[in-house]
Order: sequence, then C-alpha cells, then structure tokens
Amino acid sequence: MTTTTEDRPGRIEARPVRHPWRWVAVAGIAVLAAMLISSFVTNERWNFPFAFEIMVQRPVIEGLWKGTIFGTFGAMVIGIVLGVLLAVMRLSTNPVLRGVAFVYTWFFRAIPRYVLLVLLGTGLVFLYPVFDIGVPFGQQISAALGLSTDLTFAQFAYRDLSSTIWVGALGLGLSEAAYMAEIARAGILSVDRGQTEAAQALGMPPGKTMRRIVLPQAMRVIVPPTGNETIAMVKDTSLLIAVPVIVELFYQSYQFGQRTFQIMPGIVAGTIWYLIVCSVLMVGQYFLERRFGRGFGTAPAARTKATEAGGEH
Repeated sequence: MTTTTEDRPGRIEARPVRHPWRWVAVAGIAVLAAMLISSFVTNERWNFPFAFEIMVQRPVIEGLWKGTIFGTFGAMVIGIVLGVLLAVMRLSTNPVLRGVAFVYTWFFRAIPRYVLLVLLGTGLVFLYPVFDIGVPFGQQISAALGLSTDLTFAQFAYRDLSSTIWVGALGLGLSEAAYMAEIARAGILSVDRGQTEAAQALGMPPGKTMRRIVLPQAMRVIVPPTGNETIAMVKDTSLLIAVPVIVELFYQSYQFGQRTFQIMPGIVAGTIWYLIVCSVLMVGQYFLERRFGRGFGTAPAARTKATEAGGEH
C-alpha cells in the first residue's frame, strides 16, 4: 500500500505589509518643505544677499574666531581636564575628595550659565576689583600683632580681565566641567573592574592604570556625549555678552542688522555660521566615534560578508 504525502508546503504568496501613514507623513513633510522654500524665495524680508554680505564682514569673522571658536576651544579644554579630574575624585575611596567633587558638580550644574557669566563678569569685579594674595585675615592679624604689613604677598587686578574672552571661557569651562565629570565617571564605570585588577596584579600604579588602561577603553563611552557637549558649547558662546564680551559671532552679526535696520539678515548670518561650524564638528565626532569604537561590535556589512564567506566553505 502506497501512501502519498506532501514533502513541503505549497508556494507562499507573501505580500509586504502596507504602511499608508508613512506616505501621508512624506506628503506632509513635502508640503512643509515647499512652503518654507516659497517663503525664502518670495519674502524679500529674508534678504539673503545682504545676510551673505554680513557673514564676511571683518567684525563678524573676528567674532567667529575669537569669540565662538576660541571660546569653545578654551571652555572645552578646561571642562574636559577638570571634568576627568572630578570624575576620578568622585570614584576615590577618600571621602574628602568625593565630597569636594560632589559639591562642585552640585553647584555648577544648578547655576545657569548666563547667571554664572554675569557673576564672573560683573559681580566679582564689584566685590573684588583687586585680588589680594597672602595670609587669610592678614589685616586683622597684622593689626593685632602691631605689624607694619598686612601680610599681602601680591595683588591681581581682576577688573582688567573681567570683560575679556578669558573670563568668558573660564566661566563656560567651569560649568562644563560639572557635566564632563558625570560623563567621564560613566565612561570609567563602563570599563570592567577586572581590567584594573589585572593592571594592579602586574604592579602598575593607580595613576598609570587610569591613563593607560581605563581611560582609553572608557573613551568609547565618553566621546559621543563629549561631542554633543562641544556642539552645545558652540551655541552657548552666544551667552558671552553677559560677561560682557562683544567680540562674539552672534553679537557682531546682530549689530550689523540693527545698524542697517534689517534685523533678520543679521540673525540669518549668525545662524548660517553656527550651522557651518556645528556641521564640521559633527563630521569630526563621527570619525572619532569610529576610531574609539573599533573592536566593539561589527558593522552590518562586515557581518554579512563574514556569513557569506562562512557559507562558501
């Protein structure tokens, strides 16, 4: 007796899942894009030719380099160096170091950057136009002992620097250090504890272990948010007017618009420069992430090729 069975099922007529709302979203985006382009072309108040003229003016270029780019660079150097130091202090077994790092991050994360810049640029110069460097309570001690000196070793005229880019970069850097401390701490904690223990077993001191073993591996976690913080810092340099620092991109471009009674071209000029600078930084961030992410996972294309190569054998 012969039994007939089907070895396999019949042909499956599979149909892709339809997504009609995707096309509705595409149509809506297309309409909005067309409306925006129409506004650029038909509304003469944008005045893009004049905006391009403002972009290449010498005060604007000077504000771009000295205020925006140099201010960003200086603030991020201070923020990264101090932030890594604070992160190491937060992870220390010394309670005093942990407490100091916690108080620092608590204070500077709670103070708005604009308020901090006003404090450094206006408040401190009112309280301490000249900083005296010497023995604390020197005047009281010298008066009590009948000394002819107030025990001051040197003086620093803070009022001479209170309105410069140096104070602005310092203020932004001190604020940024509080955020970088948390970013660096998260990166350090992402490294397996066994890496540190292995280095210690080889007799490597703690400082060298941090520099040579932990931080290089933590960079994979630290780089992406640090890139975001750098891009955000480019935009935060527009707050330097609170110091006040007038050699800054947006202030200079906006002043051109005010002097010519064409505000919008001045704003557009500054906006375009911000877009250019941030786009360059985004490209740099992409390549840094690729560099420090090597060895952590495989790209989809590489996985496909590896699978195909394995199947040939």
